[in-house]
Amino acid sequence: MPIEIDLSGQIVLVTGGVRGVGIGITRRFLAAGATVLTCARRPPDEPITVGERGAEHHTCDVREVEAVAAMFARIIADHGRIDHVVNNAGGAPFAMADTASPRFHAKIVELNLLAPLLISQHANAQMQQQDTGGSIVMITSVSGHRPSPGTAAYGAAKAGLDNLAASLAVEWAPKVRLNSVVVGPALTELAHLHYGDTEATAAVARTVPLGRLATPTDVGNAALFLTSPLATHISGATLLVHGAGERPAYLDATTANT
Repeated sequence: MPIEIDLSGQIVLVTGGVRGVGIGITRRFLAAGATVLTCARRPPDEPITVGERGAEHHTCDVREVEAVAAMFARIIADHGRIDHVVNNAGGAPFAMADTASPRFHAKIVELNLLAPLLISQHANAQMQQQDTGGSIVMITSVSGHRPSPGTAAYGAAKAGLDNLAASLAVEWAPKVRLNSVVVGPALTELAHLHYGDTEATAAVARTVPLGRLATPTDVGNAALFLTSPLATHISGATLLVHGAGERPAYLDATTANT
């Protein structure tokens, strides 16, 4: 029988939770009964709901120290606690490292590494005061685990985020658990910006051993598992959600064993 995860009564913050992979995460936690708070620089295009339950939105730039502090103050004033945080906000446009400006690189690292650290610091400060502690999930990328030409600063920041989660899992134990979800190529409404037209996106999907791109729900399921009672002894871990990775290029070049 399927295992149903019930997070009823728990407060979950999903950064960048209104679009792309983030909206899949938000919907998965709503379906599990959690009270879901989203934050992003812009509100969702339409309310995010599952059945009769909807997410509560906070407009916030996660890179801004004062804005993040104010958001957490509102969350605690309204809800009295925070049980889980999913640091999903991030991303980067394509830009070759030799021509991108220092400011561009700094902004990419700020969004993809320093902002999750800032959010996590505020969450931890509250979770350490709670009897049940809490958990934090970092949404990272395969770009942090293999060469990432065209998004080098992004890949470096995501690699740093995996290390950050492992380090904070030790620093903030036993009250707070931290884990990473390493996401492979994903099919979202913005997939064409990364992979091209429908035919190109399908070609990219064929490079994944499982034969398809990750969906936002796939990532949401992984994040939900890591925050659930099923994962109470999992901390400092990286969960790979990439369909077995990428087929090695040499296999298409070799003539041996064919």
